[in-house]
Amino acid sequence: MAQLIDGKQLSDAVVASLAEETSQFAAEFGLLPGLAVVLVGEDPASQVYVRNKVRQATAAGMRSIEHRLPKETTQQALNSLIETLNQDPEVHGILVQLPLPAHLSEPDIIQLIAVEKDVDGFHPLNVGALASGNGELIPCTPLGCMLMLQQVHDDLSGQHAVVIGRSNIVGKPMAQLLLQANCTVTVVHSRTRNIEAICREADIVIAAVGRPEMVKSSWIKPGATVIDVGINAIEREGKRKLVGDVDYQSVSDIAGSISPVPGGVGPMTIACLLKNTMKAALLQQTA
Repeated sequence: MAQLIDGKQLSDAVVASLAEETSQFAAEFGLLPGLAVVLVGEDPASQVYVRNKVRQATAAGMRSIEHRLPKETTQQALNSLIETLNQDPEVHGILVQLPLPAHLSEPDIIQLIAVEKDVDGFHPLNVGALASGNGELIPCTPLGCMLMLQQVHDDLSGQHAVVIGRSNIVGKPMAQLLLQANCTVTVVHSRTRNIEAICREADIVIAAVGRPEMVKSSWIKPGATVIDVGINAIEREGKRKLVGDVDYQSVSDIAGSISPVPGGVGPMTIACLLKNTMKAALLQQTA
């Protein structure tokens, strides 16, 4: 049976450490690291994510500012709010919860957020910095995956890592971070041939494709490390259940280590959002 990589336990440790850093920051600079969270509309999943982010920010001792806007909010109104937050010296990080309603432009909003306050790590300048090996604010989910991998591997050098999925939010930055850790990296996606065979060669598999339980035990090399980024709601036996992109029951019998869903990458994503907020606050105060 595979070793469980407990994202909830690790995230609690990260948040506890951040609480100490927050106290030191307040003593030195006379203010708290501030995270502004913007939610447009009433998407149920987004509301849960925002509530969890705000709760964890409070646990870390940070100042959390919520802006809940109606679904009908105009692009101009949202732009105006972002510009106001950009200018607020007590706001060190800005997170706009995605997805936005269809009439709003996500690329425009991402680019409008001040690069030094982009705690999601999605701004093109932060994306470029990561690609060049100089990233400061790194996308939260890939950063969380790296911290989880470090619980299992003291040194990632030379490991063959396969990333399933090529999204801007997870797949691409995940590949960049693994390369920087000296892994040999393969990215597979919907047009890749022989995905199963490629995955079977991997020492590390990162599944981030958004397809429930797609990755089966036949895809995994015995002893491999499996990080499951997916979170999918399905109906099973008349009940709603959250599952990952990995068939946990079968894969856990062959993998060396595996992250669960829920309780794996999700909590670590929020913890890394707060790590980025602390980093952004320090960079802004010492600029």
